[in-house]
Amino acid sequence: MTVFAKAQKFFHACESLEGWEGCQSFVAPGATFVAQSEPIADIVTVEGYCEWMKSFGTDVVPGCGYEIHSQSFDADTNVATFFGTFTGTHTGPGGPQPPSGKSVDAHYVYALHMNADGRVAHMVKIWNAPWSMRQLGWID
Repeated sequence: MTVFAKAQKFFHACESLEGWEGCQSFVAPGATFVAQSEPIADIVTVEGYCEWMKSFGTDVVPGCGYEIHSQSFDADTNVATFFGTFTGTHTGPGGPQPPSGKSVDAHYVYALHMNADGRVAHMVKIWNAPWSMRQLGWID
């Protein structure tokens, strides 16, 4: 399996809410995570992000989904990128308030830095969290 194919498998496992259990075989030990987005800014490991994503998608916006618009792999830097749209409706418990019944339709990007073994060593998520939070009715 190519490095890019492994990155794709990780992306789909994470976005399909498989959590760490479904993602860990595609991730290097100690893989780091970073995002300049308020709800996930304190998460520092890929494992932590996978579990957050599973919880958010299962509990807060059950029935959520995603669509990939573009994906690429730069062999010189060993970085895979995925641009997509996340959709869901706040019908479950969680978030800063009771279920709002409002929906989110948010663009995001994953940049996955792959190691020599073809596993995720570092992940960056680019996401305009305030936009999503407004759509969900969590902020004005």
